[in-house]
Amino acid sequence: MREREQGRESEPARGWYHLFIMQSPVLRFLVFWGVNTLSLWVADDLFAGISFGTPQSLFIAGLVLGLVNTLLKPLLLILTLPLSIVTLGVFVLVINALMMLFVAWLVPGFVVHGFWSGFWVAIFVSLFSFILNSLLGYNKVSARRIE
Repeated sequence: MREREQGRESEPARGWYHLFIMQSPVLRFLVFWGVNTLSLWVADDLFAGISFGTPQSLFIAGLVLGLVNTLLKPLLLILTLPLSIVTLGVFVLVINALMMLFVAWLVPGFVVHGFWSGFWVAIFVSLFSFILNSLLGYNKVSARRIE
C-alpha cells in the first residue's frame, strides 16, 4: 500500500522460471531456440509448402532462423525503411518471407516450396512465436493500467 502511495507500483508476481531464465543468457537463448523450433514444427504440420528431411534439420533451422532474425533482419529493415514506409509496412512481410527462404537455402534438409509458401509460413511462425513468447512472458509489449 505504501508503494502505491509513493507513486511506485510493485512488479506483478511471476513464475519460478522467470527468476532463472531472465538471469541466465544461456537458458534464455535455449528458450528462444525452442520456441523457434516448435513454431517451425507446427508450421511443417499445417503447411504443405515446407518440409524437413530430418529432425536435425528442424533443430538447425530453428537455430539459424533465430540467428538470421537477430543479425540480418534488423539491417534489412533499416535498408528498406523507405520502401516499408511507402507500402505502409507490407514490405516487412516480404522481408520475413525472404528470411525464411534464406534459412531454407542455408539449412540442408529444410525445403520451402516457393515464395508464397515462405510468405505464409513466415507470417504463421511470427504469430505463433509471438503467442508462445507472450505465454512465457517474453513479449516486448507491456500494458499498464492507468489509475
